[in-house]
Amino acid sequence: MWALGRAELTLLGRNRGVVFTALAVPLMLPFSMRPAIDQLDLKKQGLTLGTTLLTAAIGFSFLFAVYSSLVNAYVARREELVLKRLRTGELSDAEILVGTALPAVGIGLAQALLLCAGCAALLHTGAPRAPYLLVPGLLAGLVVSAALAALTASFTRTVESSQVTALPLMFLSLVGSGITIPTEVMPDTLASLCELLPLSPAIRLVRAGWSGHMSGYEALGALATALAWTILAVFAVGRWFRWEPRR
Repeated sequence: MWALGRAELTLLGRNRGVVFTALAVPLMLPFSMRPAIDQLDLKKQGLTLGTTLLTAAIGFSFLFAVYSSLVNAYVARREELVLKRLRTGELSDAEILVGTALPAVGIGLAQALLLCAGCAALLHTGAPRAPYLLVPGLLAGLVVSAALAALTASFTRTVESSQVTALPLMFLSLVGSGITIPTEVMPDTLASLCELLPLSPAIRLVRAGWSGHMSGYEALGALATALAWTILAVFAVGRWFRWEPRR
């Protein structure tokens, strides 16, 4: 499985478009949002500009470095019959999917850690007040993003169409999961609905990890929602993932 991960990392490095999207977009987009974020009343919700931008950057990393790049990778390997050939070897189906996901998940994790360090230095966010919330938030975001990427790839016919099939989840997450607009500033009813989206628990935990504003009940609810989405996505992948090219 580790050998498969190393091979996938080599192939990822050859796709310059995917590499640029995975590495550059999460770093650039959050700062382009600053004028809009400045219009929000963050202090009333116990938030700061630094923690809001940091959470947005990590959310973009989940979506672009992990989710979008993995949808592309799964579809490309399937259409090239790589996944079909791997199933004839010693690896199980789960090991093939996990091995393929390792480079993207590793890049997402490394990027999140660098963003935390960079924002702490440049935006004066300081150290996280509740690291016990930050760590599960990062892990939940990476796992859910990877699982949903495999599920999206199940219904994607070609590499070219992978950018289209990934758009619905990306758009919903950007608008409703608290990445571009913190759920804390939304109306209560809308916020309650948005908190049920796949990446919302991870974003809430990451933001709470820096601000420290989350009760034990809310943390358990976020973790339960993330776990439910992971189980649902894994079950759906086991049921509908296609190992041969779609015709």
